[in-house]
Amino acid sequence: MIRLTILAATTAATALLSTQAHAAGFYLQEQSVKGTGRAYSGEVADQGVSSLWWNPAAIARSGREAYVGLHAVFVDASVTDQGSTITYPNGLTLPVQGEPRAPNPIQNGVAPNFAIAAPIGDRFALGLSVAAPFNFTTEYRNASWARYDALTSRLTTADIQVTGAMKVTDWLDVGVGVDAQYTDAKLQTAYPNLSPLLADGVSQLSGDGWDFGWTVGAQAYLGPVTLGASYRSAMDHDLDGDVLVAGLVGPLAPVNRQVGGSASFTTPWIATLGARWQATDRLALNAQVQRIGWGEFEAIDVQFSGGGGETLFQGYEDVTSGGVGLDYAVSDRLTLRAGVQYDPTPTPDSDRTARVPDGDRWLYGVGATATVLDGLKLDAALAYIDFANSDIHHDTAFYEGTAAATTTRLRGEVEGAGYVMSLGLRKTF
Repeated sequence: MIRLTILAATTAATALLSTQAHAAGFYLQEQSVKGTGRAYSGEVADQGVSSLWWNPAAIARSGREAYVGLHAVFVDASVTDQGSTITYPNGLTLPVQGEPRAPNPIQNGVAPNFAIAAPIGDRFALGLSVAAPFNFTTEYRNASWARYDALTSRLTTADIQVTGAMKVTDWLDVGVGVDAQYTDAKLQTAYPNLSPLLADGVSQLSGDGWDFGWTVGAQAYLGPVTLGASYRSAMDHDLDGDVLVAGLVGPLAPVNRQVGGSASFTTPWIATLGARWQATDRLALNAQVQRIGWGEFEAIDVQFSGGGGETLFQGYEDVTSGGVGLDYAVSDRLTLRAGVQYDPTPTPDSDRTARVPDGDRWLYGVGATATVLDGLKLDAALAYIDFANSDIHHDTAFYEGTAAATTTRLRGEVEGAGYVMSLGLRKTF
């Protein structure tokens, strides 16, 4: 039964880290209110502290500036059963019982960000920024058909970046940043007992840890055109935590225990290229492309206190997203903006879980900036996210390699849309 415990803990750890990966699949781009308003189409080539997440060179000539933003994210989605089954050790295969439709499993949330920068002499600048690039919660009811894949999934991150930038020439700026990222996660999953007449058990895993990465970038000012490029490193993550398994009865009762463990994995690098063209005194056109190296998320290495572990391979794919947008200065005190972005999912169709249901998406944004006082600007934005319908296709082997082996085959359909409301303040001083 010790092996059963380790297998149960491995399953839970795999699910938790899939949450982290899919969180990045549901990567929160909401790091700038201006960016939301133009669908993240010009941030790498824009100046100012609100663009620090995309380019550390953005503060080289922005002066003393502070920014705070708040983004309310609402998701209206449903996940519907499409013939999921469970196979018990005696070979009996039955439909997964429970509620066939899970409304709004992705919980609404708030993503804050903050940044400040100041010049050091005529050519240098220092900056500090705080972001929440992965931050969400999904919840399914205890009776949901998806419970053997997910009940509760919560992931919270805080990324603290220290940035240095330099004005190299009249037309070229460069920057570099060092990131410290705190990750905290909690997962609950239902575990089947050996009879459909018995209530499910439950597994809960929680873990946290600090990890580090870096970013570099440059901006070139070529007359009315500004070019920007940046690279954010892949980040090696190590989470330490505990696995709790409870509610299993009969031959599975010895699995009910608490063990410590750790898991290691790598989240992707992000390469960004963009341009801003000041077409007229009032109109600026933006374009931006990101290549996200999700192939870095190749495997999860799980280790348990007291020995033992397993390497779990993943199937994520590199993706390319892109957006176009515009800024239009109605007056010296009011600027309007709009944009559209295509953002594909890195999750493969052949193995998509219900834990964070994902799909390709189009994002449409509108926004405005108003000068409310000298040196103080108010940013506001609205965005609509249109998720393409996608399929849940995920098999889980519980107690694999033992006489209690039980397999679930979850098949479902995901439909949904998202809405973002953003407000921010920028102060020069």
